[in-house]
Amino acid sequence: MKNSNNISQELLETVERHLNKTMSKQEALDFELRLAEDPQFRTHVADIKTLLLGIGNQSLKERLDEFHEALPESQMESSNSKTKSTMLWGKFAAAILIFAAIGGFWWFSTTQNERLYAEYFTPDPGLPTTMSSSTNFEFYDAMVDYKQGNYKIAIEKWEALSIENDTLDYFLGVAYLADKNQKRAIPFLEKSTQNTAFPLLNDAYYYLGLAYLKEGNIALAKKNLSLSATEDSQLLLSELEKNP
Repeated sequence: MKNSNNISQELLETVERHLNKTMSKQEALDFELRLAEDPQFRTHVADIKTLLLGIGNQSLKERLDEFHEALPESQMESSNSKTKSTMLWGKFAAAILIFAAIGGFWWFSTTQNERLYAEYFTPDPGLPTTMSSSTNFEFYDAMVDYKQGNYKIAIEKWEALSIENDTLDYFLGVAYLADKNQKRAIPFLEKSTQNTAFPLLNDAYYYLGLAYLKEGNIALAKKNLSLSATEDSQLLLSELEKNP
Protein backbone atom coordinates (compact mmCIF):
# COMPACT_ATOMS: atom_id res chain seq x y z
CA MET A 1 0.00 0.00 0.00
CA LYS A 2 1.39 3.41 -0.91
CA ASN A 3 1.93 5.74 2.03
CA SER A 4 -0.58 8.56 2.28
CA ASN A 5 -1.06 11.12 5.00
CA ASN A 6 -4.02 13.18 3.83
CA ILE A 7 -6.92 10.74 4.03
CA SER A 8 -9.95 12.49 5.47
CA GLN A 9 -13.15 11.13 6.97
CA GLU A 10 -15.04 12.65 4.06
CA LEU A 11 -12.92 10.74 1.53
CA LEU A 12 -13.36 7.49 3.46
CA GLU A 13 -17.13 7.87 3.32
CA THR A 14 -16.99 8.82 -0.37
CA VAL A 15 -15.07 5.66 -1.23
CA GLU A 16 -17.52 3.62 0.87
CA ARG A 17 -20.39 4.97 -1.23
CA HIS A 18 -18.46 4.21 -4.41
CA LEU A 19 -17.79 0.60 -3.38
CA ASN A 20 -21.37 0.10 -2.19
CA LYS A 21 -22.73 1.72 -5.40
CA THR A 22 -24.84 4.18 -3.40
CA MET A 23 -23.57 7.31 -5.15
CA SER A 24 -25.91 9.43 -7.19
CA LYS A 25 -25.32 9.31 -10.94
CA GLN A 26 -23.67 12.75 -10.93
CA GLU A 27 -21.47 12.00 -7.92
CA ALA A 28 -20.31 8.76 -9.55
CA LEU A 29 -19.40 10.58 -12.77
CA ASP A 30 -17.54 13.30 -10.85
CA PHE A 31 -15.72 10.64 -8.82
CA GLU A 32 -14.56 8.77 -11.94
CA LEU A 33 -13.47 12.01 -13.61
CA ARG A 34 -11.35 13.00 -10.61
CA LEU A 35 -9.82 9.51 -10.54
CA ALA A 36 -8.74 9.98 -14.13
CA GLU A 37 -7.31 13.47 -13.66
CA ASP A 38 -5.77 13.47 -10.16
CA PRO A 39 -2.95 10.93 -9.50
CA GLN A 40 -2.75 11.77 -5.78
CA PHE A 41 -6.50 11.28 -5.37
CA ARG A 42 -6.20 7.97 -7.23
CA THR A 43 -3.49 6.88 -4.79
CA HIS A 44 -5.62 7.77 -1.75
CA VAL A 45 -8.59 5.88 -3.18
CA ALA A 46 -6.41 2.82 -3.87
CA ASP A 47 -5.18 2.85 -0.26
CA ILE A 48 -8.71 3.03 1.12
CA LYS A 49 -9.98 0.32 -1.25
CA THR A 50 -7.18 -1.96 -0.10
CA LEU A 51 -8.39 -1.51 3.45
CA LEU A 52 -12.12 -1.74 2.84
CA LEU A 53 -12.02 -4.66 0.41
CA GLY A 54 -9.82 -6.61 2.79
CA ILE A 55 -12.21 -6.62 5.69
CA GLY A 56 -13.35 -10.21 6.26
CA ASN A 57 -15.64 -12.30 8.45
CA GLN A 58 -17.62 -9.50 10.08
CA SER A 59 -19.92 -7.30 8.06
CA LEU A 60 -18.48 -4.30 6.26
CA LYS A 61 -20.68 -1.90 8.18
CA GLU A 62 -19.68 -3.32 11.57
CA ARG A 63 -15.98 -2.99 10.82
CA LEU A 64 -16.37 0.49 9.38
CA ASP A 65 -18.26 1.59 12.48
CA GLU A 66 -15.30 0.43 14.57
CA PHE A 67 -12.94 2.27 12.26
CA HIS A 68 -14.92 5.50 12.43
CA GLU A 69 -15.04 5.31 16.21
CA ALA A 70 -11.25 5.09 16.23
CA LEU A 71 -11.08 8.54 14.63
CA PRO A 72 -11.42 11.44 17.11
CA GLU A 73 -13.97 14.07 16.19
CA SER A 74 -11.26 16.64 15.62
CA GLN A 75 -9.80 14.45 12.89
CA MET A 76 -13.09 14.28 11.02
CA GLU A 77 -12.82 17.95 10.11
CA SER A 78 -10.94 18.68 6.91
CA SER A 79 -7.63 20.43 7.50
CA ASN A 80 -4.55 21.38 5.56
CA SER A 81 -2.47 21.34 8.71
CA LYS A 82 0.52 19.03 8.47
CA THR A 83 0.12 18.06 12.12
CA LYS A 84 -3.52 17.05 11.71
CA SER A 85 -2.77 15.13 8.53
CA THR A 86 -0.02 13.18 10.27
CA MET A 87 -2.30 12.39 13.21
CA LEU A 88 -5.06 11.24 10.86
CA TRP A 89 -2.70 8.89 9.06
CA GLY A 90 -1.63 7.55 12.45
CA LYS A 91 -5.24 6.74 13.29
CA PHE A 92 -5.70 5.18 9.86
CA ALA A 93 -2.68 2.93 10.43
CA ALA A 94 -3.88 2.09 13.93
CA ALA A 95 -7.25 1.04 12.55
CA ILE A 96 -5.51 -1.33 10.15
CA LEU A 97 -3.79 -2.99 13.10
CA ILE A 98 -7.14 -3.34 14.85
CA PHE A 99 -8.63 -5.07 11.81
CA ALA A 100 -5.63 -7.39 11.59
CA ALA A 101 -5.98 -8.41 15.21
CA ILE A 102 -9.72 -9.13 15.13
CA GLY A 103 -10.23 -10.67 11.73
CA GLY A 104 -7.13 -11.80 9.86
CA PHE A 105 -6.58 -8.74 7.71
CA TRP A 106 -6.56 -9.39 3.94
CA TRP A 107 -3.36 -7.43 3.39
CA PHE A 108 -1.34 -10.09 5.16
CA SER A 109 -3.16 -13.12 3.77
CA THR A 110 -2.92 -12.53 0.04
CA THR A 111 0.06 -12.79 -2.27
CA GLN A 112 2.23 -9.85 -3.22
CA ASN A 113 0.94 -10.00 -6.79
CA GLU A 114 -2.70 -9.84 -5.66
CA ARG A 115 -1.92 -6.83 -3.50
CA LEU A 116 -0.18 -5.09 -6.38
CA TYR A 117 -3.13 -5.78 -8.66
CA ALA A 118 -5.58 -4.36 -6.12
CA GLU A 119 -3.40 -1.30 -5.68
CA TYR A 120 -2.87 -0.52 -9.35
CA PHE A 121 -6.13 -1.54 -10.99
CA THR A 122 -8.68 1.20 -11.55
CA PRO A 123 -11.08 0.89 -14.50
CA ASP A 124 -10.55 3.26 -17.39
CA PRO A 125 -12.89 6.23 -16.76
CA GLY A 126 -14.47 5.73 -20.18
CA LEU A 127 -15.28 8.06 -23.06
CA PRO A 128 -17.50 11.15 -22.89
CA THR A 129 -21.10 10.21 -23.66
CA THR A 130 -22.20 13.53 -25.13
CA MET A 131 -22.22 11.87 -28.56
CA SER A 132 -24.86 9.33 -27.54
CA SER A 133 -27.32 10.77 -30.06
CA SER A 134 -24.99 9.96 -32.95
CA THR A 135 -24.97 6.93 -35.22
CA ASN A 136 -22.99 5.11 -32.52
CA PHE A 137 -25.85 5.36 -30.05
CA GLU A 138 -25.64 1.70 -28.97
CA PHE A 139 -21.94 1.99 -28.19
CA TYR A 140 -22.37 5.14 -26.10
CA ASP A 141 -25.48 3.80 -24.42
CA ALA A 142 -23.36 0.90 -23.14
CA MET A 143 -20.64 3.40 -22.20
CA VAL A 144 -23.09 5.06 -19.79
CA ASP A 145 -23.61 1.69 -18.08
CA TYR A 146 -19.86 1.09 -18.01
CA LYS A 147 -19.16 4.47 -16.39
CA GLN A 148 -21.81 3.74 -13.75
CA GLY A 149 -20.08 0.48 -12.87
CA ASN A 150 -22.72 -1.73 -14.50
CA TYR A 151 -20.07 -3.78 -16.27
CA LYS A 152 -22.15 -6.87 -17.04
CA ILE A 153 -24.82 -4.77 -18.73
CA ALA A 154 -22.21 -2.82 -20.71
CA ILE A 155 -20.53 -6.06 -21.81
CA GLU A 156 -23.84 -7.55 -22.94
CA LYS A 157 -24.67 -4.46 -25.01
CA TRP A 158 -21.20 -4.17 -26.55
CA GLU A 159 -21.00 -7.84 -27.46
CA ALA A 160 -24.35 -7.54 -29.24
CA LEU A 161 -22.90 -4.94 -31.64
CA SER A 162 -22.08 -6.22 -35.11
CA ILE A 163 -18.90 -4.18 -35.39
CA GLU A 164 -15.24 -4.78 -34.69
CA ASN A 165 -12.77 -2.07 -33.79
CA ASP A 166 -9.90 -1.48 -31.40
CA THR A 167 -11.83 0.84 -29.11
CA LEU A 168 -14.64 -1.67 -28.62
CA ASP A 169 -12.16 -4.49 -27.97
CA TYR A 170 -10.30 -2.30 -25.47
CA PHE A 171 -13.36 -1.36 -23.43
CA LEU A 172 -14.71 -4.91 -23.52
CA GLY A 173 -11.38 -6.07 -22.12
CA VAL A 174 -11.34 -3.45 -19.36
CA ALA A 175 -15.01 -4.12 -18.54
CA TYR A 176 -14.33 -7.84 -18.15
CA LEU A 177 -11.32 -7.04 -15.98
CA ALA A 178 -13.43 -4.72 -13.81
CA ASP A 179 -15.99 -7.53 -13.59
CA LYS A 180 -13.25 -9.81 -12.19
CA ASN A 181 -13.01 -11.99 -15.28
CA GLN A 182 -9.43 -11.68 -16.49
CA LYS A 183 -9.68 -14.81 -18.65
CA ARG A 184 -12.31 -13.14 -20.83
CA ALA A 185 -10.52 -9.79 -20.68
CA ILE A 186 -7.20 -11.00 -22.09
CA PRO A 187 -8.32 -11.91 -25.66
CA PHE A 188 -10.02 -8.53 -26.15
CA LEU A 189 -7.05 -6.60 -24.79
CA GLU A 190 -4.68 -8.68 -26.93
CA LYS A 191 -6.70 -7.75 -30.02
CA SER A 192 -6.65 -4.06 -29.13
CA THR A 193 -2.84 -4.06 -29.01
CA GLN A 194 -2.45 -5.40 -32.56
CA ASN A 195 -2.89 -1.96 -34.11
CA THR A 196 0.23 0.11 -33.36
CA ALA A 197 -1.67 3.28 -34.33
CA PHE A 198 -4.41 2.71 -31.73
CA PRO A 199 -4.63 5.93 -29.63
CA LEU A 200 -5.14 3.94 -26.42
CA LEU A 201 -2.32 1.49 -27.11
CA ASN A 202 -0.31 2.39 -23.99
CA ASP A 203 -3.40 1.93 -21.82
CA ALA A 204 -4.23 -1.35 -23.56
CA TYR A 205 -0.77 -2.74 -22.78
CA TYR A 206 -1.13 -1.54 -19.17
CA TYR A 207 -4.45 -3.30 -18.62
CA LEU A 208 -3.21 -6.38 -20.46
CA GLY A 209 -0.24 -6.48 -18.09
CA LEU A 210 -2.63 -6.20 -15.15
CA ALA A 211 -4.79 -9.00 -16.55
CA TYR A 212 -1.80 -11.31 -16.78
CA LEU A 213 -0.72 -10.27 -13.28
CA LYS A 214 -4.18 -11.22 -12.00
CA GLU A 215 -3.90 -14.49 -13.93
CA GLY A 216 -0.55 -15.21 -12.27
CA ASN A 217 1.50 -15.07 -15.48
CA ILE A 218 4.22 -12.71 -14.29
CA ALA A 219 6.40 -13.07 -17.39
CA LEU A 220 3.62 -11.85 -19.70
CA ALA A 221 2.60 -9.21 -17.17
CA LYS A 222 6.12 -7.77 -17.26
CA LYS A 223 6.31 -8.03 -21.04
CA ASN A 224 3.14 -6.03 -21.63
CA LEU A 225 3.82 -3.49 -18.90
CA SER A 226 7.23 -2.84 -20.48
CA LEU A 227 5.47 -1.99 -23.77
CA SER A 228 3.37 0.71 -22.10
CA ALA A 229 4.72 4.21 -21.62
CA THR A 230 2.28 5.12 -18.84
CA GLU A 231 3.69 6.11 -15.47
CA ASP A 232 1.66 3.48 -13.63
CA SER A 233 3.01 0.76 -15.93
CA GLN A 234 6.58 1.68 -15.14
CA LEU A 235 5.89 1.92 -11.41
CA LEU A 236 4.18 -1.47 -11.35
CA LEU A 237 6.93 -3.02 -13.47
CA SER A 238 9.48 -1.69 -10.99
CA GLU A 239 7.55 -3.32 -8.14
CA LEU A 240 7.48 -6.64 -9.98
CA GLU A 241 11.20 -6.49 -10.72
CA LYS A 242 11.85 -6.20 -6.99
CA ASN A 243 10.14 -9.54 -6.48
CA PRO A 244 11.16 -11.74 -9.43
